Amino acid sequence: MENLTILTECALFHGLQEAQIRQMLPCLSARRASFRRGQFLLRAGEQAAWAGILLSGEAEILQEDFWGNRNLLAAVGPGGLFAEAFACAQAVSPVSVLCKTDGSVLYLNVRAVFSLCEKACAQHKALSQNLIRVLAEKNMQLNEKAGFLSQRTTREKLLAYLSAQARRAGSASFRIPFDRQQLADFLSVNRSAMSAELSRMQREGLLRADRSSFTLCQPE
Repeated sequence: MENLTILTECALFHGLQEAQIRQMLPCLSARRASFRRGQFLLRAGEQAAWAGILLSGEAEILQEDFWGNRNLLAAVGPGGLFAEAFACAQAVSPVSVLCKTDGSVLYLNVRAVFSLCEKACAQHKALSQNLIRVLAEKNMQLNEKAGFLSQRTTREKLLAYLSAQARRAGSASFRIPFDRQQLADFLSVNRSAMSAELSRMQREGLLRADRSSFTLCQPE
C-alpha cells in the first residue's frame, strides 16, 4: 500500500506511529480506492458500511433537500475522517460526501474498533478511545454550528463563526478551512450578501480578511 504517513495526522490514529497504524489496518479490513472530481464517495440514503479517510484530494460533506439545495456541513482534506458515526451504527446516511478534486480514500470497518481484536493489537485500546473522542468532538461541532445558524442576520452568523474560530486558534489571527463559497454554504447565507457584509465589517475596523485568512480587530 502507498505511503500512509498522512494517517498519522488523522484523529482516529492520534498518538500512533505509522508502523503501528500499518499493523492495525488488516484488523480494520482497510481498502484503498481512487476517486475523481465530482464523484460521490457516499450518497444520502445509502447505508454507510465503511468510514473513510482521505489519503489525498478534497471532499465536502453535504446535506441536500428534496429540491437539490445543498447545505455544506464540513470540508474534508487529507487525513480527514468521514462517515464514522453512520458506519458504527450501520445507519442510512443523511448526508452525501462529494469529491472536489481527484484523490484517494482509505475505507475502514470502524465497527471492528469495538470488537475483540483477534491479533491482540497493543494499539486497539488507543484506537477505541480515539474513535470515542472523534465522535464526541464532531457532536460538539454540530451543536456549535446549530448556534451559528440560529443567528438571525448574515453579520451575526459571521461574528459568531469567526469568534469561535479565533477562540479555537487561541489568536485573533487565524485561517478557516473554507473558501468564500464554502463559508456561505456552511452558514446558509447568500455569497454576495456575505461578501458585502465582510466588506462593511472591514471598513468598520472589525476585521481584516484575505481569502481564508482573518484577523479580528477592536474598532477604534
